[in-house]
Amino acid sequence: MKEFLGATALSLVLAFAITAVLGPVFINWLHKLKYGQEIREEGPLWHQKKSGTPTMGGIMFITGIGASVIINLILTSVMGNMSATVIKALVLFVIALGFGAIGFVDDYIKVVKKRNLGLTAIQKFLLQLAFSAAYVVIMYFMGMLKTTVVIPFIKYAVELPLWLYIPFVMFVVVGTVNAVNLTDGLDGLASSVTVVTSLFFAVYAFFCMSVAEAGVSIFAMAIAGGLLGFLIFNKYPAKVFMGDTGSLFLGGAVALMAVDMNMHIYLIIVGFVYFAETLSVILQTGYFKYTKKKYGEGRRIFKMTPIHHHFEMLGWKETKIVKVFSAVTFILCIISIFA
Repeated sequence: MKEFLGATALSLVLAFAITAVLGPVFINWLHKLKYGQEIREEGPLWHQKKSGTPTMGGIMFITGIGASVIINLILTSVMGNMSATVIKALVLFVIALGFGAIGFVDDYIKVVKKRNLGLTAIQKFLLQLAFSAAYVVIMYFMGMLKTTVVIPFIKYAVELPLWLYIPFVMFVVVGTVNAVNLTDGLDGLASSVTVVTSLFFAVYAFFCMSVAEAGVSIFAMAIAGGLLGFLIFNKYPAKVFMGDTGSLFLGGAVALMAVDMNMHIYLIIVGFVYFAETLSVILQTGYFKYTKKKYGEGRRIFKMTPIHHHFEMLGWKETKIVKVFSAVTFILCIISIFA
């Protein structure tokens, strides 16, 4: 128990410290390279003032998280008997890093090649499917693949056949990755919501206390620490954006933690903000196309999507939206602990 608590605490502190120290150096480097974010015209007009803010800042907390996990692995190998636990955290980090790599390529195309849309939708989708499949294959050959899906509140466990479980996991992972990506539209929003979500997984895994779940807890605490360090620079007014490099990494990390703990469906509750952001875009797009076909003009349900922009258009300040969305996530995480 003491070793486990020490490893999780160290994971949080290391990731926070490394990210916080790395921040100013990395931001200055991005400024020199002129890696500034171009703001798309379809967003709120007042977001244009953010144009030129350095992006690809996700590298900061990814570095902090990765270093934290690796240092933990070295220390536990030398001083304790938890190396197998930390290896699980390392596996989760490496797979999430794959999604971050997709985001990095996307950001690179936007910033360096000056193509504001980056990778095409089909390119992103196929790459995300590939890394989702890679996760399933790796877990299968490591003997850690669990095909159980737990239903919240009734605690009913459904054992899915492998042929059905694999596409289900791919759907959950790809859906979550893109949902977190959509959430990253305001200063500190995706960072703050994911801090709360990560702490939930850390706490939940702590009470499970098996070797595998302990690895999830260490990884989750590293994410929370890295994001808290990143928020020093990403909170309003942001000095740096995480870019797709950061948001796709976080989406992959959140999805992988949920899948590893058989909490696929819990993501709808814990990640309700991510889910609402995605649903708002789907509803808006579908309703616009339907009304345009039926009435000759497209109509909208929301003033603007993703839904955080709707609240902006209603006059909410960015800081208020971040606080409310984070508070909602916190409440739903508390509910999920007892679900």
